[in-house]
Amino acid sequence: MRRLTALAALAAAGLIAGPAAAQDLTGTLKKIKETGVITIGHRESSVPFSYYDDKQNVVGYAMDLCMRIVDAVKSELKLPKLEVRLNPVTSATRIPLIANGTTDLECGSTTNNLERQKQVAFTITHFVTANRFVSKKSASLKTVDDLKGKTVASTSGTTNIKQITEINAQKNLGMNILAANDHADAFLMVETGRAAAFVMDDILLYSLVATSKNPGDYVISADALSVEPYGIMLRRDDPAFKKVVDNAMIATYKSGAINAIYEKWFLKPIPPRGINLNVPMSDAFKKVIAHPTDSGDPKVYM
Repeated sequence: MRRLTALAALAAAGLIAGPAAAQDLTGTLKKIKETGVITIGHRESSVPFSYYDDKQNVVGYAMDLCMRIVDAVKSELKLPKLEVRLNPVTSATRIPLIANGTTDLECGSTTNNLERQKQVAFTITHFVTANRFVSKKSASLKTVDDLKGKTVASTSGTTNIKQITEINAQKNLGMNILAANDHADAFLMVETGRAAAFVMDDILLYSLVATSKNPGDYVISADALSVEPYGIMLRRDDPAFKKVVDNAMIATYKSGAINAIYEKWFLKPIPPRGINLNVPMSDAFKKVIAHPTDSGDPKVYM
């Protein structure tokens, strides 16, 4: 009896772990523990970050990183049978679906910036890109000024369409800016002549060109309109969950596991057509790996 009383006192003092520890969880970790489910928002055509392969499986660089985060959550919550539920999102829906709790992580090609941090949180940056435009070589469009009076496409709900709209107004270029549902639709507009250019993150443009019918027909602008750090999204004001997510990303970098994951998606043939994007790791991203950051300030990456 005395032994049981002593154990009860220790438990009350928090000096031994027990089933009650689950009751101390908050936010996303509590939700996942109670439901046995983690929901991942994914993209449908953000090659090579998050997209459907020829078998309609969701694959990609960001998805591989998210699966490492899922493993970390399993370990943290001691849930070896944690169900991973996949939920397709678009550029327009990805932030609302994180904010309202529908998805727990958004694994794609989402720019982390200070404005978005007012609505959602981001984990450690997993790629650094730049905002450029793709056009047909025959059009000879080299700078943003060459787009004056042209029809230009970008993807709805992205920082890219916001930026080109602002540039259009500032420079009085008179562009007709079309909002596409996704990156594939926007590129198709250029491919079919409905738009002269598609403004988007350069890595996504390289991917779309590489997987197009005639890659040699296209050119990507040398001029960069901005620096864009990508991050996996999660809900704001959830420090316990963010700590687990951040630690999983940092461990991936510090262990060197990131090198094989990067090589798999950017330096080797990828599904569905076995095309090699051949995009070496940038100095900006190497800096992030050495000194992990979740900053939304572009200057940090320059």
